[in-house]
Amino acid sequence: MAETQAGTLKCGFVALVGRPNVGKSTLLNALLGQKVSIVTRKPQTTRHRILGIHNLPGAQIAYVDTPGLHQGRRSAMNRYLNEAAASALADVDVLVFVVDGGRWTEEDDAVLARLRQAESPVVLVINKVDRLRDKTRLLPLIERLSGLHDFAAVVPISAERRDNLLALEEELLQRLPEGPALFPRDQVTDRGERFMAAELVREQLMASLGEELPYASTVEIEAFEQEGRLRRIAAVIWVERPGQRRIVIGEGGKRLKHVGRAARQEMERLFDGRVYLQLWVKVREGWSDDERMLRSLGYDEV
Repeated sequence: MAETQAGTLKCGFVALVGRPNVGKSTLLNALLGQKVSIVTRKPQTTRHRILGIHNLPGAQIAYVDTPGLHQGRRSAMNRYLNEAAASALADVDVLVFVVDGGRWTEEDDAVLARLRQAESPVVLVINKVDRLRDKTRLLPLIERLSGLHDFAAVVPISAERRDNLLALEEELLQRLPEGPALFPRDQVTDRGERFMAAELVREQLMASLGEELPYASTVEIEAFEQEGRLRRIAAVIWVERPGQRRIVIGEGGKRLKHVGRAARQEMERLFDGRVYLQLWVKVREGWSDDERMLRSLGYDEV
């Protein structure tokens, strides 16, 4: 795939940026062929920068998945999400601007305005083209979006169906420098099992509760112990009000049990071993606007 001189690779950092809910995390997982970033249909699922490393013959691409750049409440959490996403615009070799092929919004305009100030080449990725009922709309859509900026390339894809991903990576590799590998060839992400366990619980929360789940909820791992292939994990789900706690627990604890069972099954698949998972739900009023609390939960890593 990548032609280089002997002993060198095509390698570099590629940031996936865009507004919330355009499919950046789905794209990352599809490119890597495995799950490193949680995915739900709810906006602002991704809250941290996550590195996914794709090792190819003669190449290594370090993808940076970012929270969606968005407009809205100016809480400490929202400031963190925007800072985490904006920080990815610097010090990368290529920027991938992911948009939803069926919907352009003011938030897309705001992301594009930021990208116009970036020094790295920008590749426009039009995602979810499989959902266009009228396929004759695709070429006019590509032409219209291509005229918004001097993009290095424009690639229509379906991350969900893994369509046209090879063409996307070919475009990226053309724009990456040559050099030694940035990471060990067997490394897939920079995140450890403790982080992934918290994310998998949060993913199942969002999948189970849908619109009922408050944005002001997060997961903290209190204990993570490994005994051979068995992992004992204790996690706290933080919410901001007692009413939210009742929603998460559900009648007779049924909802929390469902979330715990689904999260445990996901962990066992990812960790390739047995998992004993305990969950609690606790209330901390205003935690999402408390910078000290955010730091204690790992939301200071920009």
